[in-house]
Amino acid sequence: MSDQRRAQPGFDRRIVEGSLSRAVWRLAWPTMLANVIGGLQGIVDQAMVGHYVGHAGNAAIGVSMQVFLLVIVFVASIFTGMGVLVARFAGANDADAVNRTVYQAFLTAVLLAVGILAPVGYFAAPFLLTLVNAAPEVQAEALAYIRIVFVFSIGMLVFFMMNGALRAAGDARTPLRLGLVMTALNIVLNVILIRGLGPIPSFGTAGAAMGTAIASGAIGVVFMSLLFSGRLVVRFSGTMSLAPDWRVIRELFRFGLPAGFQGIVMNLAGVLLLRFIGSLEHSAEAQAAYAVGYTELFALITWTSVGLMGATAAVAGQNLGAGRPERSARAAQVAAVIGLSNAAVVGLAFIVIPRQLLAVFALDQGVAYEIGRQLLAYLAVSGFFVSVALIYTGGLQGTGDTRSPLYISIVSQVVIPIGLCTWYSLGRGLQAEDIWLAIVLGHVTRAALSVIRFRQGKWRDIAVNIGPEPTPPAPLQS
Repeated sequence: MSDQRRAQPGFDRRIVEGSLSRAVWRLAWPTMLANVIGGLQGIVDQAMVGHYVGHAGNAAIGVSMQVFLLVIVFVASIFTGMGVLVARFAGANDADAVNRTVYQAFLTAVLLAVGILAPVGYFAAPFLLTLVNAAPEVQAEALAYIRIVFVFSIGMLVFFMMNGALRAAGDARTPLRLGLVMTALNIVLNVILIRGLGPIPSFGTAGAAMGTAIASGAIGVVFMSLLFSGRLVVRFSGTMSLAPDWRVIRELFRFGLPAGFQGIVMNLAGVLLLRFIGSLEHSAEAQAAYAVGYTELFALITWTSVGLMGATAAVAGQNLGAGRPERSARAAQVAAVIGLSNAAVVGLAFIVIPRQLLAVFALDQGVAYEIGRQLLAYLAVSGFFVSVALIYTGGLQGTGDTRSPLYISIVSQVVIPIGLCTWYSLGRGLQAEDIWLAIVLGHVTRAALSVIRFRQGKWRDIAVNIGPEPTPPAPLQS
């Protein structure tokens, strides 16, 4: 950590000095609201595609995003490492180290996205869709969609990076404001591009990807301009070194790669679950129900929980950086109470009004409805456990323990659900309810193991160090 520290205006010292519950809520509510509103664009996509394309379009978006997340989590893993470092340095009031860390994360993300994600994703898209056992009509709708999101992913990556950086530094409101703008722009573009308007033709499923790419790219440009304007708690300047700093990058990957592998494990499990769903008798209807029920409606719980996860990570990390680990330990407990309350409300809606919820996506009739209603009943229970699991994962990752969530995910998201589905498929034959039960049991296991590991408190002894900023070479004397 740099020994030359200066107070940077904008760091919120109430996170490490004031009421802990207020600190968690102050960071959580903007992120939760941003996630809910941002998730509306996914609901709009699915609803419009469901009405204008059909359930094959719904399945195409769900399958494509599952595959996209499987690949992108490796690139995005550096954002977790960035969050660990930024929160720790912000807690220690080291503004220079915060700025250095965010710039190196940005530089690394751009190189990986442009050099790896775009070309590999474009050419590997047909194979990836075959890997998830998508039905032929689903693959036909999904190919253009997935290629667009891969090639134009840089805007989304910059948006995610700045969300994580500002939240870890204590500013959750700026990402909320820009997220609202991006969501509104995305919805407008999707309404135009999915169905067509005037001389603009209907692009169907591909139009949803086009709208997302344009909106996220525009907001990415705005974020970069704000960074150089000096108006944010994180800032870039012409005087800082623009060259790669391998000491910082090494720390980014030291903390980030376990989270990246965790994301790969979890999304690989999702891909394998899609393969099992694709083997069911009514595979297209089941994949559509999964895309809507698990990816969109269940997000009413996970949006909130991910917001609480980020808030817990920031509060725990900053307090550990400030030398107050007891506040880090209590942060997860405070967040869990909020998460469980939300899971109860949303879970009740899944039980009471499933037809009305599924009708938004044109899945309120026939086999697709019956499968979707059944899935929502299981998810009503699963919501309690996934909320706790995410919040305590945030506590672990925010304090620098990014390896434990990886091991926990391998057990809870792969061994248990995939093992159960394999057992049933080799035995009496796999049914849709077997897959839904496997998902619930995986979330139960993940919640239990995450709480146990966090309470062991071994994260208290994790240190970070990026060293002093390199001194630029002296100018040559004439």
